[in-house]
Amino acid sequence: MKKKVIVIGSGFAGLAAATKLADQGYAVTILEKNESPGGRARIFEAEGFRFDMGPSWYWMPDVFERYFAEFGKKPSDYYQLVRLDPSYKVILAEHKEIDLPAGIASLRALFEEMEPGCSEKFDRFLTESEYKYKVGIGEFVWKPSLSIHEFFDFRLLSKALSLDLFASFGKHIRKFFSHEDILKIMEFPILFLGATPQNTPALYSLMNYAEIALGTWYPMGGMHKIIEGMVALAHEKGVKIICNQAVTGIEVDKGKARKVHTVTATYDADIVVGGADYHHIEKHLLTEEYRNYSDKYWDKRVMAPSSLLFYVGVGRKIDKLTHHNLFFDEDFDLHADEIYTHPKWPTKPLFYVSAPSVTDASVAPEGSENLFILIPVAPDLDDEEATREKYFEIVMNRLEKFVGHEIRSHMVFKRSFAVSDFKKEYNSFKGNAYGLANTLRQTAILKPSLKNNKVSNLFYTGQLTVPGPGVPPSLISGLVVAEVIVREWGGGSLIPDQKEVLQVTN
Repeated sequence: MKKKVIVIGSGFAGLAAATKLADQGYAVTILEKNESPGGRARIFEAEGFRFDMGPSWYWMPDVFERYFAEFGKKPSDYYQLVRLDPSYKVILAEHKEIDLPAGIASLRALFEEMEPGCSEKFDRFLTESEYKYKVGIGEFVWKPSLSIHEFFDFRLLSKALSLDLFASFGKHIRKFFSHEDILKIMEFPILFLGATPQNTPALYSLMNYAEIALGTWYPMGGMHKIIEGMVALAHEKGVKIICNQAVTGIEVDKGKARKVHTVTATYDADIVVGGADYHHIEKHLLTEEYRNYSDKYWDKRVMAPSSLLFYVGVGRKIDKLTHHNLFFDEDFDLHADEIYTHPKWPTKPLFYVSAPSVTDASVAPEGSENLFILIPVAPDLDDEEATREKYFEIVMNRLEKFVGHEIRSHMVFKRSFAVSDFKKEYNSFKGNAYGLANTLRQTAILKPSLKNNKVSNLFYTGQLTVPGPGVPPSLISGLVVAEVIVREWGGGSLIPDQKEVLQVTN
């Protein structure tokens, strides 16, 4: 008889863990709360528009290649990628706009034009960032971070020093550049890590390498195509995915999780993998004596932001927008303060607009535009309809002023999604959108453990444990937890020789 694994949640991490465990001979069933798999990367359709509900950026293509290669596959077996050029547009004060070109040489030339004499520093910064990427993504993030002893390796310790782990990204980037617009551009990827540049380790300049050297991509048909590919692969490996199965409890007997209860059924388990919200599993699916962490522990965690999202279908084409558009036309420091230091609805919000229909005609009716609008906000805010509408008007006023024509009068569809929806749809702790902030005190072994210390066969995966938030880290998290399970419960090695992992596809 195969050992039975129950995976709670079908997001990127849950699907990755389930597929690898099935590949290793386990009988795996995924229980998904919602009506379709994908977690935050679900889609919905309305009025002829197809909207990705969550992730919209495809970075670190080598991690996706690495994932599918685990099973002898390639991303192209499941979806078609195109590289975006420009990678994205930045809109600064007074409608100054900068299109970030794809390719190292083009971006170097742009920065040299903006800050004469910075080319040599640009090259040095990129060389350092490449090294951090290869070490950080090649070695550090593949460790389960179950013990400090994992890092008691002279090679890793010496690299940790050279990676500027104890410096802030904000200070680090200013060693290379002084032009305010370049600093905004280079600090932008840090927003995805859920902390300010001043509170983010300089290690994460590896994100700049990922964007500049490896590129910004888009899977034709939308980001959900990745989920469709992962689901197809999971089915190929024998994984069962059962939707509309909100888990209500994990039954523990003699230190082991024996059964998983849902709203309609009970499933026997030899191993349980929690791919849903970590805090929700601890607080609501386990009795207190089996929890890793107390309420006090969770209340002290620094959370990444939540988001106020708008999905908008527009019955005309919109001028001046590229696929990704970042409106940095207000004070970044003020908005960051109102997320992290003095949580409140932002006074003058920065925001992001994705217009995938610029690249992909399939996501909108002919002659129309598909807009995904995101305002990062502090977690756990009240988000009544009047507040959502207030911010929609603020954003649309600025967007219409930038593009030079009306948008609202051409709207054929609008839907909002905010803090309370993250709680309702995903059981998200405090309604966060991106998990834990990647601060130095919440890195590696200082993150919530991927193992339950009181229930020997209960494990966790996803953005609230190692290695952290984002789609590529979630894929890695799923593979890493599967590696730990296979090592403890039998099966072959999951992760290949580190030399292979260090190969970065450019």
